[in-house]
Amino acid sequence: MDARLNLFGNPVATQFLKHLTSAGKVISDSTLPYATQELVKLRASQINGCGFCTDMHSKDAAHAGETSVRLNLVAAWREATVFTDAERAALELTEQGTRIADAAGGVTDEAWANAAKHYDEEQLTALVCLISLINTYNRANVIVQQPAGSYRPGQFG
Repeated sequence: MDARLNLFGNPVATQFLKHLTSAGKVISDSTLPYATQELVKLRASQINGCGFCTDMHSKDAAHAGETSVRLNLVAAWREATVFTDAERAALELTEQGTRIADAAGGVTDEAWANAAKHYDEEQLTALVCLISLINTYNRANVIVQQPAGSYRPGQFG
């Protein structure tokens, strides 16, 4: 399987991805816990059907020490007992923020208030930006049908 476009060799895509990567660095350097960041990226990627990002973020998380049990249960986090209340709040915000078109009201006040109980303003800001950013990556990869499976942890820096 080949991608419809080479996002890694096209000058416009390369410049665009450079800016997205810079935005991602701001988030990764924030006080939002790394484990939460990877769980959020993985869950949004699953919802969006982005195989490339699902592959990347499950491998990066595992490489950083995340357990296979938690990674395997991200898609069923509501029924899983392995996530903290804070992680559950972040995953709910991720789902509602990713499924905006599916939910008439977007992110509910209840989901926002629950996330705000667990994260300070800087972390909430990073969480909102992260959900937005991963959805951007997902959409680009899904549109071009970026193949999944060959990612190596740390491949992009």
